Amino acid sequence: MSQLVALNRRTHKSLRVDTQKVEQQAAELHMVPVVLPEFRKLLVHYPIVFSKNSETGQFMCSALLGFEQGENLFWQQGSWQGIYVPLQVSRQPFFLGQQDTNQQPDAAQQDPVLCINEAHPATGDLGEALFDADGQATAYLQNQQRDLMTLLHGEQLTQQFIATLLELQLLTAMSLEIKFVDDSSTKINGLYTIDEDKLDELSPNILQQLQQQGYLAAIYAMVHSTGQIYHLIERKNQRLQQAQNWFKSAAQS
Repeated sequence: MSQLVALNRRTHKSLRVDTQKVEQQAAELHMVPVVLPEFRKLLVHYPIVFSKNSETGQFMCSALLGFEQGENLFWQQGSWQGIYVPLQVSRQPFFLGQQDTNQQPDAAQQDPVLCINEAHPATGDLGEALFDADGQATAYLQNQQRDLMTLLHGEQLTQQFIATLLELQLLTAMSLEIKFVDDSSTKINGLYTIDEDKLDELSPNILQQLQQQGYLAAIYAMVHSTGQIYHLIERKNQRLQQAQNWFKSAAQS
């Protein structure tokens, strides 16, 4: 259970965060929400897709990590196999909260407060320090603060981006059936991507507007990222092949 409290340099002066345990908490996530500012970094590894929030029905952008529930193909041999970890994973166990409204009645003027989940498995006496000997935030903590602000502003940008795409009817459902090395197969349903045919039909004026909004680069990043599905298939096949080899070895021994 989460135990969120405002980070305090006195209370948490000795607290550390084990970043490997942070990543381990996402070992069974097959998708993770992502925001517009990290698209270029995500493009290195992950298919970026649209999915729907199961509770609200709203579209969101997600990085695809696996093909089924509980499968993260980037978590292998006890570590995250990738040079970039999505912000919603790496920012743990930190969150942004709000000041007590009794102290600051004007909620619109409140600054976000850095909070930490004291019950998170990654918190303890090993790993990255949060404060130095003088009680100042370490470089690690400063990076976490920047990442949280990127997420805060990025979520708003991403929703505006999605609203524009919906208005232009640029989203289309993905329908893929993939066969793996062990002859098993899976179907990708419930995910969406950019409709490239409709994108090609947009007028120069609309394309210019998208470019000015900073959306055109994000659109093409999503289009190009779909090619990473093949790398995801390769990761899955490698995992399946390793399992087959293990069973063969066990049967022979």
